[in-house]
Amino acid sequence: MGRPLVYLIGAGPGDPGLITVKGLKCIEEADVIVYDYLANSRFLAHAREDAEVIYVGKKGFTQHVTQEEINAVIVQKALEEGGKTVARLKGGDPFIFGRGGEEALALVDAGIRFEVVPGISSGYAAPAYAGIPVTHRGITTEMAFVTGHEDPTKAESDIDWEHLAKGVGTVCFFMGIKNLPNIVENLTKFGRPVTTPVALVRWGTTAKQEVLVGTLGDIAAKAAAVAFKAPAITVVGEVVNLREKLAWFDTRPLFGKTVVVTRSRAQASALTDALEDLGAEVLEFPAIKVVDPESFEPVDDAIRNLDLYSWLVLTSVNGVERFFDRLEYADKDARALAGLRVAAIGPATAAACIARGVRPDYVPDEYRAEGVLEGLCERGVGAGTNVLLARALEARELLPEKLRERGARVDVVPVYRTVVGEGEPGVLDRLRDGDVDAVTFTSSSTVTNFITLTEGIDLADALKGALVASIGPITSDTAREAGLSVGVEAEEYTIPGLVAAAAKHFGVDVDEDE
Repeated sequence: MGRPLVYLIGAGPGDPGLITVKGLKCIEEADVIVYDYLANSRFLAHAREDAEVIYVGKKGFTQHVTQEEINAVIVQKALEEGGKTVARLKGGDPFIFGRGGEEALALVDAGIRFEVVPGISSGYAAPAYAGIPVTHRGITTEMAFVTGHEDPTKAESDIDWEHLAKGVGTVCFFMGIKNLPNIVENLTKFGRPVTTPVALVRWGTTAKQEVLVGTLGDIAAKAAAVAFKAPAITVVGEVVNLREKLAWFDTRPLFGKTVVVTRSRAQASALTDALEDLGAEVLEFPAIKVVDPESFEPVDDAIRNLDLYSWLVLTSVNGVERFFDRLEYADKDARALAGLRVAAIGPATAAACIARGVRPDYVPDEYRAEGVLEGLCERGVGAGTNVLLARALEARELLPEKLRERGARVDVVPVYRTVVGEGEPGVLDRLRDGDVDAVTFTSSSTVTNFITLTEGIDLADALKGALVASIGPITSDTAREAGLSVGVEAEEYTIPGLVAAAAKHFGVDVDEDE
């Protein structure tokens, strides 16, 4: 720990790809991360393992935590233990209607050093993702950002409505949905034509983006009719008409679908990226966390005696990474496996082996223990064969038991454990609201830990109408035993197979080889 330091980071408008390089660097350095519901929780994957993560969710007019309480949390955490580095993640840009100035002043009053990391503002990013350029040659060369959150009962407005009505081509209002009738009234009162196009962009740049288009004459009624809610940007101006030709983001096949991914943060990226490429909104809810075994002695002892084994069986990417890490710890590399044949269960596991310099001798077509067993026996594993099985501590005993029945000597060494993950408070809120379209499970442990983390939520109600997607039969059995109704199961028990199965359920054909 050193001197207290707070980074006020603009996390961007919602799309996790829109945070700055410096913003990510600050997250990686932080001892403490404080974030709210407008900052995408995906950024937490970049946090240090030992970083403290604090959720201070706020939702417009129904605040969970007051701004003063947030200020106090930031100050308190920065001053702990002689000084910590705090990353305060804020949606959009912290100094554009983000109350970042208030947080900075609180830090000044407390004598705490801070840095501001600007972010991409939803004021122009949300319209861009809706196909609306806020400036356009021949239409307008000027635009304004205005709060839509001003109290309409104030004796005198701080907003120059006449200038906005007559002198600015594009006006973008932040947080203006509740006050939309007041915004319309003031603009038209000061001369803006009722035929002026208006677009409301909700959750802009995310897969749950919604766009409602109208005019100053009818937008308030349209919004009320569909109960259009915050958070949203209100865009007023002729540039809105360009959306008809320039809309691009909301045309992708899974756009509008919300999918929960229960893998560990470290492993979620492949599944998350594949779903997001199809347009889905992905909510990462890490139900498992990969940690060290209680002791590395069994695997270290096996590595010291590799010449005793004929086969090394690796069952997962985690198993590959952890086994080779211990190999390096023993000052060895892939050459130490020259006398062994290597079996890798699944193409991802095989790819991880190749990345470590070892091309597997056997990659089974079927990934269940029953199929792996037959393939190994066909390749000579049996009486007198010594097999080293490096895997998670928590795993089915079927494969080693059946190999021993065939006469093989099998040493099972745990190279990692899976424990209950940290979940994600914001995703729990969405589950409680029944606001998800699918939940994916990639192992039995993701199922059992998901059940643990959602204790207190009526899953039958929360997942009513939602798809439960499983990577394979073992995972499906665990889900059914937990009371979940499995909607689809991957034909090929891989991440691409799972994505293809889920996409097919929603009417989208995906090539599993992509």
